[in-house]
Amino acid sequence: MSGLGAAAELPGWRLSRAEGAGEAGPFPPQEPRGAGEVGFLQELPSYRSALRRRAGAGPQERPWGSLRSAQDPGPEREGEESPARPARELPLSVREKRRLRACQQADITGLSGWNQWKRTSSKSVRKILSEVKELSSHLKLWQHDIHSIEGKFGTGVQSYFSFLRFLVMLNFVIFILMFSFVTLPSIISKHGIFNSTFAKIPPKKIDSHCTVYEPGGNKGLVYFYTYIKDLFSGTGFLEVTSLFYGYYTIDAAWISIIRYNLPLAYLLTTFAYLAVSLFWIIKRSVEGFNQNLIHGVDQFQSYSNKVFAGWDFCITDPSAAERKHRSLLSELQTDLEEERQKRKIAERTMKEKIRIYSLRLFINVIVLAILSACFYSIYRATVFSQDHSNVSMRHAMKTRAANLLVQYLPSIVITLANFIAPQIFSFLITFEDYSPAFEIKLTLMRCVFMRLASIGVLMLSLWNHIAYCVTDMCKACGYNYELYPCWESEVGQEMYKLMIFDFIVILAVTLFVDFPRKLLVTHCSCKLVQWFGLLEFQISGNVLEIVYGQTICWIGTFFSPLLPAIATVKYFIIFYIKKISLIHTCKPAARPIRASSANFFFLVVLLIGLVLAFIPLGISIAHIPSSKACGPFRSFNTSWAVVPYTILGFPAGLQQVINGIASEAFAVPFFMVICLVMLYFIALAGAHKQVVEQLREQLLLESRDKQFLIRQITEAQRH
Repeated sequence: MSGLGAAAELPGWRLSRAEGAGEAGPFPPQEPRGAGEVGFLQELPSYRSALRRRAGAGPQERPWGSLRSAQDPGPEREGEESPARPARELPLSVREKRRLRACQQADITGLSGWNQWKRTSSKSVRKILSEVKELSSHLKLWQHDIHSIEGKFGTGVQSYFSFLRFLVMLNFVIFILMFSFVTLPSIISKHGIFNSTFAKIPPKKIDSHCTVYEPGGNKGLVYFYTYIKDLFSGTGFLEVTSLFYGYYTIDAAWISIIRYNLPLAYLLTTFAYLAVSLFWIIKRSVEGFNQNLIHGVDQFQSYSNKVFAGWDFCITDPSAAERKHRSLLSELQTDLEEERQKRKIAERTMKEKIRIYSLRLFINVIVLAILSACFYSIYRATVFSQDHSNVSMRHAMKTRAANLLVQYLPSIVITLANFIAPQIFSFLITFEDYSPAFEIKLTLMRCVFMRLASIGVLMLSLWNHIAYCVTDMCKACGYNYELYPCWESEVGQEMYKLMIFDFIVILAVTLFVDFPRKLLVTHCSCKLVQWFGLLEFQISGNVLEIVYGQTICWIGTFFSPLLPAIATVKYFIIFYIKKISLIHTCKPAARPIRASSANFFFLVVLLIGLVLAFIPLGISIAHIPSSKACGPFRSFNTSWAVVPYTILGFPAGLQQVINGIASEAFAVPFFMVICLVMLYFIALAGAHKQVVEQLREQLLLESRDKQFLIRQITEAQRH
């Protein structure tokens, strides 16, 4: 039997011949098949695999049924798909697309006027939406800069700058929320704009000594140095501005005839910016997880997609073509590096495995010792700073510089720990022999734990001082009113100092470390200098810097409502600092990483930071007594107490509904329903996974069928 005859016996070929049996053409009418033809068909790999898989199936189930239904959809299936997808998106040839479009136009002419209008209007809406989407992609912030970075340094470095752009947008949205619902109503009511007024209700059943708060504003003749010190520490003139919690000492505001409940708005806006951050991160994480899942399914499929379908034929600019070429090259290098690492792991002997596992265990012990030393240093620095800062309030210190140094001591220690420990971790992980992607993930997890736990140690130290009470007068207030008359502003000042000092360190490292190193490597031929070489862009360390700063912003926004505006400006400037440093002082990474896995893991780390930020905020809102001398919650025992107080003002029916929702009788059934819904989606995901596996197996069998036919054609041509 010839190779062409073998190809003609495939199911798809038989179907096309059967459909065109009545038309004139080069093929004669189909004749009955002989036993030899059937035997050849049964030699196909797909047929043999289908028989093995369905050995227990009944005679009514044909092995080719699923393949035929997937490969050769009937006319009714095409009719269902064509209205949903445009013809240009279907995997058809140009001739078939033209024929399909002509059929669609014929169908439209046969419709009624109303149906024609619906069809044309939906098509116009889709076209407008696609144009708007294309226009919005051009208006995206730093789009050209990020594409340029991707072309020169790969998708891994590009993912960092895309992540930085996401944080700029997130902080801007948080700033808009806090400014619109907290800061702006306070400013409007205090200045009487729009015929507005405000009310301050003195706290009831509170001792008078708890309500004394005299901010350390500058009075009399003030030196210029004092303003500089206040700008860096958040004290003095900044303490009485809308930047900090103590400014919002308003119980209600009347804008025209509308009563605005500022304490409730303050608390609900805090929940709103946390919820917006959570849902936005989860949304982007799901998108990154889908991309990561696609890349992790089949490495050979990834190669094929890049080699045969990776090029964008719409590119006409030579520079854009060069960037795309470099991007594809970087992705292929990443794939090859991962394959090399997998082969190296598979070829390890038992002796090498014992050696590498013992070394990893020893290095993890060293990492735990470093973390413990960092945490203890932060705790001691915070205790020393709080004690001596309070002493300096009563007894003036010898120099103002020493006072500023004492106030910044926790920030300095935290920043030094965050700067030194990641360098040690990055050095130690080179001996653990991990893949590039996992190396970055493990380094990030160690550094994230160290950085975020350092913020927790700082908050714990501050809470110990705030809640430390010995006298009965102090216990009557619920907190240490003598040292912290407005403790929320004190915490806000600490978060403010951490953010400012973190930005100063990033700028100083770029100016006084990265650029001098570039000059030395370029102009000095010393072997030691050349051994150090140019700096590689450390993706893990740079991501950790902005995750750490974002966690500070999430925690500090409750105590300093305008802190997101500072974070937005900070990240905006950092983008250009990092871009200039990357282009002029760094070299491309020797071991590139994949952007899909990097994007997903960056967002997971950011999500961990957000979850950890919930803990100090929850304790501050629900557990620690609020300041009685400042802030919108001075009339309540805690910040959360404003919620039940507001509910008491609702109608009786609405109160019963809310109390019923908050009771155990509603919570337990609701939890059970949620569990059932989760089980349903888990089962649905499992079913979809099985379908995907079957379709993947069918694709593999089709490729084997093609190889089998090629061998048969080659053998027929030889004979």
